[in-house]
Amino acid sequence: MKQITSISVLLLTVLWCTPVVSSEKTQVILGTATPGGGFELYGQHVANIINEIEADLLLKPVNTRGSRENIPLLEKGELDVGLVASLPAYEAFSGIGREPTKLQIVTAIYSTFGLFAVKGTSPHKTFDDLIGRQVAWGTSASGLTLLARYVTGALGLSMDEDFQATYLKKAGDGSKLVLEGAVDAQWGGGIGWPNFTRIMQADGRLIGLAPAQIEKIHAKYNFLKPYTLPAHSYPGQTKAVSSVASYSFMLARPGLDTEIVYKLARALHTGQPQLAKVLAQARETLPENTLKAADKPERIHSGVQRYLREIGLQ
Repeated sequence: MKQITSISVLLLTVLWCTPVVSSEKTQVILGTATPGGGFELYGQHVANIINEIEADLLLKPVNTRGSRENIPLLEKGELDVGLVASLPAYEAFSGIGREPTKLQIVTAIYSTFGLFAVKGTSPHKTFDDLIGRQVAWGTSASGLTLLARYVTGALGLSMDEDFQATYLKKAGDGSKLVLEGAVDAQWGGGIGWPNFTRIMQADGRLIGLAPAQIEKIHAKYNFLKPYTLPAHSYPGQTKAVSSVASYSFMLARPGLDTEIVYKLARALHTGQPQLAKVLAQARETLPENTLKAADKPERIHSGVQRYLREIGLQ
């Protein structure tokens, strides 16, 4: 409860349900995730680029507990835009365990895939080797943790019963646990993910899924598509690693002004080459991927659709 309360206090300190309009810039609050994770890193770089390019907007990233908290915060108007991993977004749009959300897509940000990272001296070589071992799955509100639940479930496994599960308070805690030997592996994903970078810089290894496992997962959940992480995506990674993936998003709260979202979309597209130079995963932050990732055109915010028409994609 203490963590949730502190986040609420932070949010109430910096905003109140609508963007703050100053004489120069409109402040837009972006929910990311816990410190040390990929969403925090991505959100800060996106804010830097947009604030440099778009004279009318001030995008302000704030830490939250991750995807599954960002969705209700957006729905309550306590965030303007938020980063949401693929599976929490899929469940919210589909109305799984809740009413279908009215949130809309600003952009597909990058593919979310799942892998394990272990120390270089670890005896574990495959996904199956880690069954029964101590695994840091991530934070309870993380979309990567939900992805693990889908992956293990499709393989007939339980995260909590078939592994010795550790759930983190902060996403950035996992790499330290691996490197200290407190856990055997960390689950995570995304190109440039800080935890994997730290583990790989310390001569770690990545463990993916076997072809038969990928086929089984895709057969059960066809939105989880086969994915190959290219070699050299991380320090010391000499071989490609296979898994499953789907796109994560930046979503907008209901009623966020069309002009604001149009300017966000325009600045993202304009700044994407610059963003991709500092974040490899941002190579996927493209308008065409937004169209590909949306299962229905109406999921995409009208401000984004206006920009897509301008550049000839609609």
